[in-house]
Amino acid sequence: MEALGDKLWIFLALVFVAVFLLSQGLVIPVFGESRGARKRLNERMHKMTQGDEGQKRLSLMQEQYLRDLSPLEKRLESMHLLQPLVSLIAQSGYQTRAYRVLLLALLLAAVAAFVGFSMTKAWWAPMVLAPLAASAPFLYLRNKRSKRIAKIEEQLPDVVDVIIRALRAGHPFIEAIRLVSTEMPSPVKEEFQKTFNEINYGGDVRAALFGLLQRVPSVLVMALITAVLVQRESGGNLAEVLEKIAGVIRGRFRFQRRVRTLSAEGRISAWVLTMTPFVLFVLISLVNPDYMPMLIESPRGADIVLIALILIVIGVFWIKKILNIKV
Repeated sequence: MEALGDKLWIFLALVFVAVFLLSQGLVIPVFGESRGARKRLNERMHKMTQGDEGQKRLSLMQEQYLRDLSPLEKRLESMHLLQPLVSLIAQSGYQTRAYRVLLLALLLAAVAAFVGFSMTKAWWAPMVLAPLAASAPFLYLRNKRSKRIAKIEEQLPDVVDVIIRALRAGHPFIEAIRLVSTEMPSPVKEEFQKTFNEINYGGDVRAALFGLLQRVPSVLVMALITAVLVQRESGGNLAEVLEKIAGVIRGRFRFQRRVRTLSAEGRISAWVLTMTPFVLFVLISLVNPDYMPMLIESPRGADIVLIALILIVIGVFWIKKILNIKV
């Protein structure tokens, strides 16, 4: 009976892992940037911020970030290993410190390991539950960053329209940035407010725009900033250039909505296919409570269940790759 209990706990743990991976695989938006696209964007950002000006910009951002911290917090936040987490927090818009997120992840891992071992008395429970619990804060921040960047991208056409109206009314570009920071809703309002404050307090326009790009790593934001910088260096009618960019952005979103509508059937089918085994497991357990324990107790049955769960996980990522349409 004890062996049956251990196998049942193993099965439930595998089901939990499969459902967790399922949620992470299919909840990601269809048009979310892939890891390769984000890597290419970061490389382009690094090239744009190279040189003395870029290094000065990074040092100013670091100084502003560390200004209100205690000496111990400054030492922790200045650690090289925490800099990716610092950037993730800034891009997500969440008001916290990197070392606090790391401490929370360690605390969740310890609690999950203790609770898992206390309930199952199995050596493998902490090894399975601790990493999953520790990843929760980072997954939350990544999800918050993706939603925030997507929201800012949706607001960009209206941002460009405000800048165009200000320029055609005879206002300088700096005043157009201020109008965006006062007329637009969150979250784009806060980002342009930071950019305006940096310029207003004597900062360089180029450096302030690079700071905006670092806080909002988006291809659309990069296109907007590139157009502004090229016009400032070579001259030309910035309002006309921005008007064309606004048209391109709106066309991109129209195409995204159309593709999302056409792929809705595929997403529903993916959810049905992946959730059917778990629904059947619950229904069979309710109709015949002795069936599943017998299946798991059997060596061949346990192997079949394990293989099925592995195939489900593979299928989740396969379906996600099919539905991840790049626009």
